[in-house]
Amino acid sequence: MYKAVLFLYLICFGTYTLFTRQPDYFDGEKAPATIVLSPVNTAEKQMPKAVFSNGYHDFSVDAAYYFRTLHAGDKVEVIYETDHPEKAVLYKFWGYWFGLGELIGSFVFLFVSFQVAVAITKNPDPTSLEEQLAYKEPVKRRYDD
Repeated sequence: MYKAVLFLYLICFGTYTLFTRQPDYFDGEKAPATIVLSPVNTAEKQMPKAVFSNGYHDFSVDAAYYFRTLHAGDKVEVIYETDHPEKAVLYKFWGYWFGLGELIGSFVFLFVSFQVAVAITKNPDPTSLEEQLAYKEPVKRRYDD
């Protein structure tokens, strides 16, 4: 049962990840970008911004994300939709493909659904158990007449 649940989880989460990225992976355009540190008004901390051009205008998008460190002058790649280049995101494995919130949510969903499956199948009804133990597979003919 563990293998089946894990296999189903990986298939569902992989499909979800592939088709729910914004900007869309299949329709998005990729462009090189450079990291620039911009000051934040409330603290001395500087926020990394990715600056890129779509050929007509320059755009700046937020590049800060949990567990990712970027320094000024780093070369990165951004992905954006041609209709809305201001909504670009860094094209990195951690941040574009996998986010902290959706990983935590998916693991919680996996844990809860597995516990529900175990609770449902743990204590079967005695009559159901007798029926399953008394089951005999019917004799099948090798060839149809």
